[in-house]
Amino acid sequence: MGASLASSGDRGNGRRRRGRRHALMSEINVTPFVDVMLVLLIIFMVAAPLLTVGVPIDLPETQARALNAETQPITVSVNSEGLIYLQETEIPLDEVVPKLEAIAGAGYDERIYVRGDRAADYGTVMQVMARISAAGFRNLGLVTLQEQDG
Repeated sequence: MGASLASSGDRGNGRRRRGRRHALMSEINVTPFVDVMLVLLIIFMVAAPLLTVGVPIDLPETQARALNAETQPITVSVNSEGLIYLQETEIPLDEVVPKLEAIAGAGYDERIYVRGDRAADYGTVMQVMARISAAGFRNLGLVTLQEQDG
């Protein structure tokens, strides 16, 4: 009789254990998500200044107003050594017009900015502008820095 009581008692304990299962958690733990977002925010804040591209040029200062540009313009740069760059790629003077014609999406109405270093030879900058203008590009502009008062 004692054996049968013990075995029925085990079944009762087993049923109690099954009845005490932990309920599933229906909440979302957002702490890991917030941690990942903060890490990504820090990475992008550090990397964003490094994403600016271009040829390092010491631009002259003028009192001209800034232009409003909705799209990314094509830039032709002349550095202080007289080297010519289309966007960030160095090219010879003879290839400026053919490459501009190849990449100009709006044809001859494409906005083209010429950036000339302050120490660049004036003649080289004018040769570049003359070739671009003679090819038929009408929206040609010089890039300068605004003068600082004081």
